[in-house]
Order: sequence, then structure tokens, then C-alpha cells
Amino acid sequence: MSYVLRTAASADVDAARSVMLDTVYGDLRSGYVPRWHRDIIDIEGTYLRPRRRTLLVALDEASGEVVGTGAVRDQGPQAPPNPPWVAERFPSRSTAQLCRIYVRPTHRRLGIARAMVRELSAFVAEAGGYEAVYLHTDPAVPGAEPFWRSLATVVCDERELPGGGQGIVHFELPVPAPSVGEPAGEPVGAPLTATAC
Repeated sequence: MSYVLRTAASADVDAARSVMLDTVYGDLRSGYVPRWHRDIIDIEGTYLRPRRRTLLVALDEASGEVVGTGAVRDQGPQAPPNPPWVAERFPSRSTAQLCRIYVRPTHRRLGIARAMVRELSAFVAEAGGYEAVYLHTDPAVPGAEPFWRSLATVVCDERELPGGGQGIVHFELPVPAPSVGEPAGEPVGAPLTATAC
């Protein structure tokens, strides 16, 4: 199978929203919660228009179907519901939050999410002005926690807090340096060849 990662355009919004909502309802089992998911409804206003934000889509080259999403926004975690010290460590505007890194179940374990993280990190480096790269994940999502533990450093595992918090795990990635000359990783828009594991 081959995939192409590229910056989302207005024409991709409905397909990207479908991937996100299917994940929210299927894997996260929370359903749509406006205070957590309003960006999914306003994808253009949240990710496509602001200069320091982006949304990538992964397309199956054979079908043209959007099978994955990944985004960056200049917004740190809020308290509540997150622990106050986590929110203080990752303030908005100087924190690049990786979010909505979702891949349809039939296309998982093929390197798409890892390629997304690489490209989103390159975006963070080129955007400049970010002092931290943050993300959080729900360990209930199959494969999510081991995937992020392989790439990032755990900052707070809420399951270890008194009462268990929200049960999510907060991570930090190194802030990438801007590239000089050739871009790192797969260029956005280049084919990503993936094989089943």
C-alpha cells in the first residue's frame, strides 16, 4: 500500500472530519463533546487559516480516501480538567500541541502515524517560536500509549494521581531545530510506502 501525506485543503475537510469523528465515537467512546472536540466541527477556522497551525491528511493512493489526520495547534492543555502544573508547564502560544493524530483501523501499523509526527515536527520547527511540543493520549485507545512512549517522554500519567485524574497520559517531544537545506523525513505530498506488519 502507498500513501501520500499532505497539508489539508478545504476540499479535505469533510473526509478529515469523518476520520476524527469515527475515532471519537469508536476508539475514544466519548462521542462528540463540544468543549473537547469543537475543532472537529470548525476544521478550517482551527487548522487551515491560522499561520502557526496545520492539519495534515494521509491519503490512500489507490482509492484517494483520507485515512489519517494529524494536526498542530498553538494551544497548551487547560486546567481544569488537566493538572494545573501540566497547564503551567505548557502555556498556549509557546506550546505546539500535536493533536488529532488518528488513522483508520484498517490502515494502522503501517507507519502512517509515525510519518505524521515527523512531518508535524518539521512544521513546528519551520513555524518557529515554539518552546515545547506537547500531546496527550487516552491509554484505552488500542496501541496509542505504546506508540507515544516510543517517541516521546511521559510528563504525567494521570492514572498515578490520587483518584486517577482523567486517566490520560501527557507527553513531551523535543522541540525540533529548523532544517537547513533538505527537509527531514518524508516531504509533505511525497508518497509514503507502507507494508503490513
